[in-house]
Amino acid sequence: MQISAVIITYNEARNIGRCLDSLQGIADEVVVVDSYSTDTTKAICLSHGIRFLEHPFDGYTEQKNFAAAQAKFPYVLSLDADEALSDELRQSILAIKQKAEIAADAYSMHRLTMYCGRWIRHSGWYPDTKVRLYEKSKGEWFGRKIHEYVRLKPDAQKVHLEGDILHYSFYTVDQHMATVNKFSTLKAELLFEKGKRSSLLQIFFSPVFKFFRDYIWKAGFLDSFQGLLIAINSAHGVFLKYAKLRIMHKHKNADSDLEKD
Repeated sequence: MQISAVIITYNEARNIGRCLDSLQGIADEVVVVDSYSTDTTKAICLSHGIRFLEHPFDGYTEQKNFAAAQAKFPYVLSLDADEALSDELRQSILAIKQKAEIAADAYSMHRLTMYCGRWIRHSGWYPDTKVRLYEKSKGEWFGRKIHEYVRLKPDAQKVHLEGDILHYSFYTVDQHMATVNKFSTLKAELLFEKGKRSSLLQIFFSPVFKFFRDYIWKAGFLDSFQGLLIAINSAHGVFLKYAKLRIMHKHKNADSDLEKD
């Protein structure tokens, strides 16, 4: 098995070096597709001797499929710039590379997230299993706006690998809140495009349920203070999603009334 590691980037100078280091001895080539970063991302990538391409960002799904299409080898290992392979996962991948026969068309693995200095093992954030190593003819990235994933063909054989993708997510609460605001808008837009609406009861009770699920049912309290932060911000994101959806429909109705006049 020969593997092409593919990564999409934009202003990832803080993270990309760690990601690239974890791929040494694992990937037979590394391809980074950058959306014209304005920091030192490009310089760091070039110092690692990898293939560096620049391409306009049209969306996460589109960018990742473009990156996979640049791979020379049939198997693609897709990572985000703020991710890295754990030592155990590196050994799992090396083991399948060394076998005479390839065991599967795709491989899943758990993802373990670092949040504000703590590894999060509860709160609904772990094991966060994802397919990230796959044969190009058997899968592609799929999804609208956010939450993209590798969609496999029905006949694809999948095997799970031991070890974690280490996800270095948010270093500060401000970063998390900014992402919550951004993604709540994208989620509201998706619901709006599908014709979905939100009620006042939904706006009130859905965040309460989200907090209870993540902090109590998903044992977020075991993740210390960071677990509380995650539960509060996640609940706030749900509130924003449905509140923004309601505002979108109000604006739509107002525009319709103006057109009638």
